[in-house]
Amino acid sequence: MSSILYLHGFASSPESQKIRSLRPLLAPQIELVTPDLNVPSFERLDFDAMVEKAAQAGVPVPHAVVGSSLGALVALAVVKRGLRAPLVLIAPALGVADQWLDRIPPGDLVMVPNYALGTDAPIHRAFFKQMAKVTVDETPPPVPVTILIGSKDESVPLQRVASVWHSWQSSGALARQSKFVVIAEGDHGLTAHVDRIAQAIREALARPSGIL
Repeated sequence: MSSILYLHGFASSPESQKIRSLRPLLAPQIELVTPDLNVPSFERLDFDAMVEKAAQAGVPVPHAVVGSSLGALVALAVVKRGLRAPLVLIAPALGVADQWLDRIPPGDLVMVPNYALGTDAPIHRAFFKQMAKVTVDETPPPVPVTILIGSKDESVPLQRVASVWHSWQSSGALARQSKFVVIAEGDHGLTAHVDRIAQAIREALARPSGIL
C-alpha cells in the first residue's frame, strides 16, 4: 500500500468533501494520511504550527504529498524542510500573498466562512498578517510537482498561479516530469473533478522523488 500525505486547505478539515470522495477512488492501494491542520486552533491558526504538524505526520516519509489551496503552501514548506516526495498541488494558493490582508475586513477577530463547521467562525488577524509574509512559493520545490487548477477558480486567480509556474520554469530549477494542468470549467473546490485528482496522484506515485 502507498501512503499519501494529504494537507487540507484553509477553513477545511480531514473530513472535507474532496478527501471523502478521494478515499474510495484510491483504495485499497493508496492510503490517505490527513492531519488536522487547524492548529493550535482555527481561531489562533498559525502557519508555522501547520507546517510542523504536517512534517510530523509525514514520518515515515510518504510516497507523495498532496496539498489543497493553503495546504499547498504547507506542502511546499514541508518538502523544503527535507521531506522528499513528489507533490500534487490542488488549486494552490500561489502568488497571492498580497491578497490575504486585502480580502478581509478590518478588526480582530475576523469572521470568515468555515467549511468544516458549516458556518462563519472567528480567526485572529495575526494569521493573515503572517500569510502575507510567506514566501515559500518564490522558488520551485526540489521534487517533481503537478499543479491542478480550474479555469474558473473563484478564490485563487489562474493568472497568479500560472505566473508562479512560469517563474519556476524560468529558474531552471524545476524538477523534470513536473506538470501544470488547467481543468476546464473547474472551480476552486474541484470536487467535480476528483477523478482527475486521483489520476494525478497515481501518476505522481510513478515518479521518483528528488531533483532529476
